[in-house]
Amino acid sequence: MLLELSISVAMAAPPGPTVVDVAIAVNSEGPFEGQFDTLIAAVLAADAVLATLSGNGQFTVFAPTDDAFEALGITPDNVGDLDQGFLTDVLLYHVARGRRYSTVILASKRIRTLERGFLFQAGGKLTDNLGGEATIIVTDVEAANGVIHAIDAVVLPYAS
Repeated sequence: MLLELSISVAMAAPPGPTVVDVAIAVNSEGPFEGQFDTLIAAVLAADAVLATLSGNGQFTVFAPTDDAFEALGITPDNVGDLDQGFLTDVLLYHVARGRRYSTVILASKRIRTLERGFLFQAGGKLTDNLGGEATIIVTDVEAANGVIHAIDAVVLPYAS
């Protein structure tokens, strides 16, 4: 009985809004209204990613805008058609373990992602394994279980 209780507490959501909750709220009103529809649809379509980002760990999320996804032909309407393994890998490539504010990110040369690959950082630009670049355009959006930085491109762990 004690084991069951400790497991349920460990898996409980953090107190306060998670990175998923904050992304939905930021997308719902204010200056970024409607800028993250595709990212939210993608996270909701990828159960493993949704469970991870709704949990009580600490995460840094690099959140691509809708324009970033549209550059790859991905919209809220077709994100569910993507291969789930590839979608999960791409999303986890945008997440690092730990709460990393912009000062830490900008001082880092290399960032290990939950996809187990690396993003390379120089001058506020993230470079993926394929040489693609994303610029960090908004920093340090707080959530109970992490911090979100918006980026202007989707970074890819490998060719699709």
